[in-house]
Amino acid sequence: MHTIITIGRSFGSGGGHIGHAIAKKLGIPFYDNERISKAAEESGYSKNLFADNEEKRSLFSVSSFFASGRLGYFDSGYTNDNVLFGIQSEVIRNIAEKGDAVIIGRCADYILRDKPILKVFIDAPEDYRIAKLIENEGLKADEAEKLMRRKDRTRETYYNYYTFGAWGHAAGYHLCVDSSVLGVEGTADFIIDFGRKAGLIR
Repeated sequence: MHTIITIGRSFGSGGGHIGHAIAKKLGIPFYDNERISKAAEESGYSKNLFADNEEKRSLFSVSSFFASGRLGYFDSGYTNDNVLFGIQSEVIRNIAEKGDAVIIGRCADYILRDKPILKVFIDAPEDYRIAKLIENEGLKADEAEKLMRRKDRTRETYYNYYTFGAWGHAAGYHLCVDSSVLGVEGTADFIIDFGRKAGLIR
């Protein structure tokens, strides 16, 4: 059984940093948007397939998807959101079949729902997230709040549309964690300990 950990996260909660820390502690691959893009390229798709790091629905030219004319089931010059999600799903399933992985976002928990994976959602209070965005991005308080709300809304819309689920709702995950309590390293350790006790991390 491979160790597969999927992480959903609210914007500014540090979910990406925590996912990277988990992968490092376990010595397994970490897949964020950039690494998923590389995996897509290795599968024959263009490296620009997931170039937009926001999880959102949009329309793309098919010619920008493929590195070597891999058109498959396409019969027009453009593809829609559902076809793009199908490509993304194929890439993520290939990642999970090859070995252990920590996968950030991209509805990976839903795509891999038939596998024994650990599903985690990382959140934090809004004031904490705003403070982190001010500190890390150099934003003003009102700018940080607007960005946080926009990103959260985008992620929620994307997730709910493709999974028919409820982004961030505890019932859809094995574990929901407030990252402001233990910080990046402490939260990573907590998730690993939980996963091992649950029998989902080797």
